[in-house]
Amino acid sequence: MKHLMIAALMLNLGAVGVYAQQKPVKMTFSGSNVATTINLQANTVTDETHLTGNGTLGSFTFRELHADGAAAQPPSGCSGPYFAVLRGAGVFTFQDGSLLVVSVTSGSGCIHPTAGNATLTVNYQVTGGTGRFEGATGNVTMTATIAPVLFNASNAPALLINYGEFEGFLERP
Repeated sequence: MKHLMIAALMLNLGAVGVYAQQKPVKMTFSGSNVATTINLQANTVTDETHLTGNGTLGSFTFRELHADGAAAQPPSGCSGPYFAVLRGAGVFTFQDGSLLVVSVTSGSGCIHPTAGNATLTVNYQVTGGTGRFEGATGNVTMTATIAPVLFNASNAPALLINYGEFEGFLERP
């Protein structure tokens, strides 16, 4: 009987380790966006994002490409021009060398002409990683403010500052 109880306890404790551990993620960042000549999708503008930050997962850099295009409707509360984030992916690189890979699932931006900036929300699905993020899944949302620093010859923003936060959760096996 004693051996049966010990075996049941070990099996129960072992089963707990099989389940993924959900970890909340909150990270602040700052950096820049620049329009590129890369064409991720027809009739869109592809932006390249370079960010650095810190948070619950440690210090990181983030590099991402995403395609902005026409949106069917404005984001909630947006009274200015607006756009959709249609496609993209990014890679977080952490100080220990671990990588966390994300893919854009949706997003939108609202331009505030009188303030000279825009708000941007991008939703990502975690698709894996390396090192401590091998096999990771989850969802992360970027909420950011972007503002132009330099305009091109057509008077369109060519270089923008970008600051805000990532928030969501990760599951690791």
